[in-house]
Amino acid sequence: MAVRVLLLTQWFDPEPTFKGLVFARELVKQGFDVEVVTGFPNYPGGKIYPGFKMRLIQKEVIDGVKVTRLPLYPSHGQSGLGRVANYISFAATSLFYGLFGAKRPDVIYAYHPPLTVGIAAVFIRFFRRVPVVYDIQDMWPDTLRATGMFSNEKALNVVSKVCDWVYRHVDQVVVLSPGFKRLLIERDVPEKKIEVIYNWCAEDQITASTHQVPDGFPDASRFRVLFAGNMGKAQALDSVLDAAKILQLRDKAMVFVFLGGGVEVKRLEQRVSDEGLNNVVFLPAVSMAQVGNYLSSADALLVHLKKDPLFTITIPSKTQAYMAVGKPLLMGVDGDAADLVNQSGCGHIAQSQDPDS
Repeated sequence: MAVRVLLLTQWFDPEPTFKGLVFARELVKQGFDVEVVTGFPNYPGGKIYPGFKMRLIQKEVIDGVKVTRLPLYPSHGQSGLGRVANYISFAATSLFYGLFGAKRPDVIYAYHPPLTVGIAAVFIRFFRRVPVVYDIQDMWPDTLRATGMFSNEKALNVVSKVCDWVYRHVDQVVVLSPGFKRLLIERDVPEKKIEVIYNWCAEDQITASTHQVPDGFPDASRFRVLFAGNMGKAQALDSVLDAAKILQLRDKAMVFVFLGGGVEVKRLEQRVSDEGLNNVVFLPAVSMAQVGNYLSSADALLVHLKKDPLFTITIPSKTQAYMAVGKPLLMGVDGDAADLVNQSGCGHIAQSQDPDS
């Protein structure tokens, strides 16, 4: 009899996530009985995607994967209250469904962030007596503090205590870098409970491009540096625009292309317009099935994060997708991510938030 897995994740395809459908589909391929419990797609724009309508519950099958979508408050803007409502609403509906709607699983695989998914998973564990594997992609409250999303230290201390409570009550923790593991050990999570599993990408999907330059993408007469993915405060992309401003005078053939969405897009676009930066192009987010065409059309692929101790122990998930394409990386992140690029010889290191580097 197949092992029944309840994959609990607030974000799932068609939302941009490197560990969504690809992961679930592979589990099914290996003989697991998988049910994904997720919300209605609204990330990163904070609006329900076209073709979807919020309802009490929606069940579908995608590539053999059973997907159950539950209602939530759609939001991913600058408002901290809006994000809290977004997180708590999905935690509430997923907890209720996990307790009363889902078949009893053999294991729960919970994907973090947000922390509230972990809270729901632990309560389901208590009542249904099943183990939880907790996959940590962002360290909270460190990320909240580093990005400035929350600045109230009392609130951050509460988040930290809740994180510790979740870590104590899950059965296994998966992290994406050795640095994350070290930090969890410092927080008294038993080392034997932690596994480092580097993120991966859907290599067949990323590399199966048509090798045609997408509409709106600069042509090959220019050297195209592409940043693809979420554009939020953590990415600190003003520094990249500062570099573009410098290079506009030095190298007119170079152009920076930003592909994706996020809370900072409109402000960054306005800055480009105000400063007359003609070597910067913004393109809207596309599906994962289309991303490969954009990556293969670029001459170099950019990763950038804010200069913060937290980000020295993370490896942005776009890194593996970039590496799969075989184009040179420009890594504007210190620490574990830079070490990966150096060890693989797949690119160059730039100092985070240093336009001259």
